[in-house]
Amino acid sequence: MELSPAAYAALALLSLLCYYLLSWSRSGKKPRNLPPEAAGSRPFVGHLDVVSGRVGLPHVNLANLADEYGPIFGIWLGVHRSVVVSSWELAKEVFTTHDAYVSSRPGIKAGKHLAYDYAMFGFSCYGTYWRELRKLVSLELLSARRVELQRSVRASETALFMKELHELWEKRRDGSGRVLVDMKELFGELSMNVILSVVAGKRFNSGDEAEEARRCRQVMRDFFHLAGFFVPADALPYLGWLDLGGHEKRMKRTAKELDAIVGEWLIEHRKKGSSGDGKPQDFMDVMISVVQGADLQCQYDVDTIIKATCGTLIAGGTDSTAIVLIWAVSLLLNNRHALKKAQEELDKHVGRERRVNESDIANLVYLQAIAKESLRLYPPGPLGGTRRLTQDCKIGGYDIPKDTWLIVNLWKLHRDPKVWPEPLEFRPERFLNGGKNVDVKGHDFELIPFGAGRRICPGTNFGLQMMHIVLASLLQSFDLSTVSDQPIDMTESAGLTDIKATPLDVLIAPRLPPSFYQLQH
Repeated sequence: MELSPAAYAALALLSLLCYYLLSWSRSGKKPRNLPPEAAGSRPFVGHLDVVSGRVGLPHVNLANLADEYGPIFGIWLGVHRSVVVSSWELAKEVFTTHDAYVSSRPGIKAGKHLAYDYAMFGFSCYGTYWRELRKLVSLELLSARRVELQRSVRASETALFMKELHELWEKRRDGSGRVLVDMKELFGELSMNVILSVVAGKRFNSGDEAEEARRCRQVMRDFFHLAGFFVPADALPYLGWLDLGGHEKRMKRTAKELDAIVGEWLIEHRKKGSSGDGKPQDFMDVMISVVQGADLQCQYDVDTIIKATCGTLIAGGTDSTAIVLIWAVSLLLNNRHALKKAQEELDKHVGRERRVNESDIANLVYLQAIAKESLRLYPPGPLGGTRRLTQDCKIGGYDIPKDTWLIVNLWKLHRDPKVWPEPLEFRPERFLNGGKNVDVKGHDFELIPFGAGRRICPGTNFGLQMMHIVLASLLQSFDLSTVSDQPIDMTESAGLTDIKATPLDVLIAPRLPPSFYQLQH
């Protein structure tokens, strides 16, 4: 957009006025005991560069500041006072003592443009609508009972995934007996098909549907990439009309594409409901039947609630499930002794005559330790989602005013050397033989990759089940290596979730006879 000189002058005057108002508000009456404030705040934007993703990774930038200022410190995101927490002790205090007051979300542009004006429960403020919708999701899709009922979907999709990997190997193999594949792309396809199956009764095959599958995956990836951005308008609301950087335009475009995809499925489901095709109900069917009569006390229409809820479950489930698998395999390829040990455990407790199944996971303690260590080093959402305080609190002995934004740096607290010896090393053994006896479900605050408290990720059980069975099946079925035994590039990319920035190129070779990879009927 081209501005006239008069418009630029007006903008400058407005900015100057806002600067003085901001300075006045900061220098006015304050609580007596605020946490230390990080240096480097810039006029107007504060510390926005630290968390924007334009210069370094936000969780790493904030971790570096924690090394200098301690486990709790303040930053300014434009006009918003923010507090960053980086220790498990303070995380425990936040998610227990103050959980009710830190369970709301700030009103950011991603929630407005990407999430149907905050209709997606991940972006909604804490209140009746969020509580009722969260209860519905937890009971109807992601409860322990429902996750157990979905075991057959995970098993069939995983078996098909191994069959297709073997067919790919047969088609491309050369004299070396190995084939190079991009596991980052393939894990994305697998996780999407599993999530689509349980949420919308859909799956994408290769061939004619390949283009639709790529479109759907790209929309989900764009969604989470953009959802993790603090755009200038979030920090500087008075300049929001400029859309500096064009992020809001991209958000609107992505939201329109996601709405078109999920909206089309909703139309199909309504037609299916009226015709009665005899297929088992998926979550969208359940939503159609229960939302109509539910009293969610909100301004959204029924279709918006259904599309928003199903969209966020598909986007979140697809992205986070793929991410944890990508990092786990990357870490194993950079630590071949652990990969070998995991395969030896599988050979011992499962053997090579049958496929591993979910009932075997309890005996695969080293595989479980690999999963925990992978989640410790690379939690799928390293900053856990920004919160907004709805009441004055005292955290870590400091006074934190109402409306302060709160960021809990999971990535940093998982690497605390006082808790985790050699914290940067991949050592699954730390969870074995009398080591750390912690789970990852929000009870032990030293390890909370899915968050904790009221807003813990509702898909934790589902994600763990998927991670365990897919990883176990892959390691049982294939030998994995890299070209010239080169290490895997572990570069991360910025966003709401912590995706690997580069492809995961892996050489695969079957470990078992050809008959093992055929689907059993």
